[in-house]
Amino acid sequence: MSRHLTPSKIGLLALIRLYSDGVVPSSATIPVLSFLISYLLPVRSKTSQEDDSVSRDGFTVSIQKLQSATISHASAIPGRTIWDLLLKQLWTINSLDTLHAFFDELPLLLEKPFDGNVDPPDSRPRRMLFSRNSPLGAFVRRSQLEFTRLQFHDGSNLWKSLIIYRAPTLAVWKRRNPAAGPSSYDSNLQAASFDPTGTLSNLVYGNLPLDSSKDGILKHSNTSTDDMEKLLDYQVSRMQRPGNRVPQAMQSQLRAMAKSGLIIPSVASYVHFLDAWKSGDYPSSFDSLHRYFDYTMQSRDRSLYQYALLNLAILQADFGCFSEAVTAMQETVATARENHDMPCLNYSLSWLYQFGRTHPDEMAEIQKKGVLGSEKEALSFLKAKAKESNMWTLLSTTLLSEAKLLLSNGDNVTQAFESIVKASHLNVTKNITEGYGGLMLMQSSIFDRLGVGCQAWSYCELFLQCYAGQSPSEDVIQIQCKSAHMLARKGRWEEAISRMDEVDHEALRTLRYQQFWITNLGILKLHRHLHRDELAAGDHVLAQLQAAPTGVPELQYNISIAEIQLHMRRGDYTHALGLLEQLLTDLNQQEADIFQRLKAMILKARIYDEAGVPQKGFSVALRAASLAHKARLLPVLWEAVGAIGRVLISMKEFGASVRLIGNVLPQALECEDCDLAAYLFSCLADGHMGMAGQANGGSLQRKEKLTKVLEALDRAFEEFSRVEDIRGQCGMMAKKATIMHRNGDSVLANDCAAKYLDIKAAAKVQD
Repeated sequence: MSRHLTPSKIGLLALIRLYSDGVVPSSATIPVLSFLISYLLPVRSKTSQEDDSVSRDGFTVSIQKLQSATISHASAIPGRTIWDLLLKQLWTINSLDTLHAFFDELPLLLEKPFDGNVDPPDSRPRRMLFSRNSPLGAFVRRSQLEFTRLQFHDGSNLWKSLIIYRAPTLAVWKRRNPAAGPSSYDSNLQAASFDPTGTLSNLVYGNLPLDSSKDGILKHSNTSTDDMEKLLDYQVSRMQRPGNRVPQAMQSQLRAMAKSGLIIPSVASYVHFLDAWKSGDYPSSFDSLHRYFDYTMQSRDRSLYQYALLNLAILQADFGCFSEAVTAMQETVATARENHDMPCLNYSLSWLYQFGRTHPDEMAEIQKKGVLGSEKEALSFLKAKAKESNMWTLLSTTLLSEAKLLLSNGDNVTQAFESIVKASHLNVTKNITEGYGGLMLMQSSIFDRLGVGCQAWSYCELFLQCYAGQSPSEDVIQIQCKSAHMLARKGRWEEAISRMDEVDHEALRTLRYQQFWITNLGILKLHRHLHRDELAAGDHVLAQLQAAPTGVPELQYNISIAEIQLHMRRGDYTHALGLLEQLLTDLNQQEADIFQRLKAMILKARIYDEAGVPQKGFSVALRAASLAHKARLLPVLWEAVGAIGRVLISMKEFGASVRLIGNVLPQALECEDCDLAAYLFSCLADGHMGMAGQANGGSLQRKEKLTKVLEALDRAFEEFSRVEDIRGQCGMMAKKATIMHRNGDSVLANDCAAKYLDIKAAAKVQD
């Protein structure tokens, strides 16, 4: 395999020569130049970000591509297309000697270096000359230089490859040149009238596959080392930016090229490392990483040593070896400082910060040593260094981390908005396309915390409609899972499952993404089983979730909450309370997100309420409401108000409970959370029922209160029905039947009782 020259590049050189000769008219100039530039410029400058499966054919020009690009354009010669002239140019190279002559004439296409003398007008060439530093000029110069460096054996192989490359056009060439025959590929054989299948031809050329259907040799002879490096670099960029694995078709091609004896660049080991890492193959990824950096260290000394350690640290962290990952990252920081590699140093410190947020226990020793300082100091340091190094992507990520830290600690929401707006401005002005996923996920989260469900949903949909194609797969999967959970909160379970199924299956070939997706899908199904009162199925799903590894604290928290709710559905409040106390202790020790801590506190108050001692949860609910109001966590605040209302009802303060819950209900409905709305309507119905009980029998006030009770029960039943909550529906129907029976309306009471039994029967059939 040649280092640079291939038959397809000779075809491009022939087309460039035609353009220089002036036979390409003005109408065809832009299409021809666009075709040439698309193969000459670096791969990463191409606008093919949506294509995840670029193969070797995207980096080489087949003879069919040359034909389709030129056959529709007329040339400056009447009656001839550019394809006709290009075909003549290729078939004019009819011997190894003419191939040498073709490359010897290439310098005539370039401008001469300025030597201080001005040539007279008559001595200037009539063809168009290329600047030596232009894309076309640089390609011509390098091609001519590479040809002069070729050994005779490599030159003859290039000549044979050219014969195979243009063989499919023999029939077309015969129509234009009737004198052409089977031996037209070599003027020496044709002039001496040698049999193309004779002894001499076989001795010189061997059994060349001149039939267009036998292109097995062409597949490898038309690929150079330079093309292979471009292909592998492109695959590396695709795996690092979107985060996907090598497509299966490309894996097959790489294996075929390795078996064929072609020289594979050392970057192939890095491609194997990334693919094995994302597939979850720890031994293979570890081995490929060492092999790649063993090769590079031989030629580049220790300049890449810190990147080897960086990759090793990230690899160890993904496979659960956290202490080894921290040790490797500390050595990365030290080596990057020693080599004055600021981008690597800043990225390593940013990774340590993010790792510390996810695994605070593993960072305890580093925090004691004061490597990063406090979280706010670390973020300030990273912002300053990112600005100094013009690392705009890191700066945008740091600003979003600052906003997340403010929200997690319950600090000022306006400051969090300020950081988000700064990150958004940076993404727009610096064209950071891969930053929109994290930005819109943060915007959706902050509006979700503020209780504006429609706005949170809009940001998710906006990202999926406009930015999903140019964002990393991790961001796309996270937002798809978030939108699925939002659909589930609205009771649209089937749409939520469908949204989860819309995840790109190519992205799910990466182990970490697959585990994240499966865990979210399992949590969705577990919540649905709990709402349907399918406790046995819930036990099965919960066991699977607890057995599967997950390194995301938020998912682990959701699994723990679901386990507590499962025990509550069973009536095992002692076990549920014990698990909740342990969860609260862990959250406080880890200084977890205030949203998670407050939700756990409210759940504790609800356990006391369902256990028949709601007043024991009064202080917890009141404290949660105070902290939620301070942190502007409005959905949590409304739920805490509901828990306080239940305590007031138990204390026979029905009027205060009704006023409290009635004031927050309109804003609670904006959260688009059916469980929350059903809980508040149920509390409101109990409050009105208590006020009706305090009124005089048969009075107008009692009738009004009972009417409001029925309205609240109907609204609660509607919300419970949306989320398929069997117990909630049955509870509302039972209360409604009781009221009808008390009012003496036996027909409606029987209807409610029959509906209650139908709901129970339907639930048993589904189970």
